[in-house]
Amino acid sequence: MKQATLRRLMAAMTGSLILLAAPTAAVASPPDNDNFADASVISALPFTDSGDLNGTTTEPGEQSFCVFQPQTVWYAFTPSTTGVITVDTNGSQGPVVMTAYQSNGGGPGGLGFMSCIYSGSLVFTASAGTTYYFQVGSFFSGPMLLQFHVQEVPPPPNDAFADAKAVTALPSSDTADMTAATMEPGEPFPGGFPIAGSAWYAFTATESESLTASASVCCTAVTVAAYTGDSVANLTPVPSGGCCGTSTFKVVAGTTYYVQVGRGGGFGGPSPMSFRLDVAPPPVATLGWSPFDPSSFDSVNFYAYGSYDPVNVGIQTVTWNFGDGAADTGFSVFHRYADDRDYAVKLTVTTFDGRVGSATQVVHVKTHDVAITKFTAPNAASAGQTRQLSVSVNNSRYPETVQVQLFKSAPGSYGGFLPVGTLTQSVPVTPRNQSVPFAFSYTFTADDAAVGKVSFQAVATIVSARDAQSADNTAIALPTKVNR
Repeated sequence: MKQATLRRLMAAMTGSLILLAAPTAAVASPPDNDNFADASVISALPFTDSGDLNGTTTEPGEQSFCVFQPQTVWYAFTPSTTGVITVDTNGSQGPVVMTAYQSNGGGPGGLGFMSCIYSGSLVFTASAGTTYYFQVGSFFSGPMLLQFHVQEVPPPPNDAFADAKAVTALPSSDTADMTAATMEPGEPFPGGFPIAGSAWYAFTATESESLTASASVCCTAVTVAAYTGDSVANLTPVPSGGCCGTSTFKVVAGTTYYVQVGRGGGFGGPSPMSFRLDVAPPPVATLGWSPFDPSSFDSVNFYAYGSYDPVNVGIQTVTWNFGDGAADTGFSVFHRYADDRDYAVKLTVTTFDGRVGSATQVVHVKTHDVAITKFTAPNAASAGQTRQLSVSVNNSRYPETVQVQLFKSAPGSYGGFLPVGTLTQSVPVTPRNQSVPFAFSYTFTADDAAVGKVSFQAVATIVSARDAQSADNTAIALPTKVNR
């Protein structure tokens, strides 16, 4: 009896221990804005909210344009005035997704999808009286710290023409946030291109010159234009040139000019802008010529194709001064020099707005000219016999080092000749009736005898210089009859 009672007691104690060891799972209560109908109303900006997504739910019919989200919360915002706002979840801990909608009525099924943001910011123009909903959630369940921010983005301080920022000295640079830049009634569209917003700068010229205004705006196109006038309704465009966010224009001392920097539409994030106004740089003049080692026999081609305008207004005129009193115009011209010497050639380029750039290069004109005046070869020879050949070279210009190559005829070979000897020696300046001999020796072969005759060719080349008249540098002697 005692043993049975003890067993029943132990069993009862063991069961109690098991019941005490089993934990009860804690279920987090969902936040007040868990459902679409209970969306937290954003009544004033800036707005910040934080909390744990753990315990939130997805109600029936709730949309998931970006990714399946098992837990979400909702926010609603109806602006009283139209303006640019930015919405982000920066600072959240975990894979938080924010989806923006425009209300079309009819609950969560009547929402117009706008955008999904996994990181960064959503920036858009919120229209007065329109309700926007922001669905914030995660594609994981469980604890998830949320940080949610909505704030208004103000336009730049110089958004309006009347608030144009004064430029007091050159060069001048500035930065501005163009995200919320607007267009005021009557504001011009530069070049007829639509822009979503603008900023204005004012500058009073102290001297007459050309200026370049340039701007860059992140993530969108940018246009720059200059005007004169005293109000938006009374602006006169200033003729200008340029592209890709630059405008170069002429100013007159004492006149005030207004520069409009326009931001294109279609932006989806912050639009920081950098602006610079400076005196326009001169065009770059770059000259070349061919042949590079001209002689007095050459018609030298001078060209300015490497010249350019850094601000893209364009080059209008190209002027050449050849250094010998002659001149010409055009991007590509020809000129012949009468004498050997060094000439300072100057190229001047002028842009359509009158800016001038120039470059000067020294052209060395030196005429090198040698000629083969006589070439003698034997009338006849026998196979195995060594005979002499002589090439006479005349030089009328400068002392030269000359190489003479000797070739013999070879039927069936490329060019019809094969090399058989080379001589290189100095050739001083000689009178036209005198020359310097190049003496060659050649041993005739059985192949020569089989053909029956051999023709010899001599070619004279100036070492390290170009012969101005190469037509007289080649000579062919009368054929030599070759016996067996």
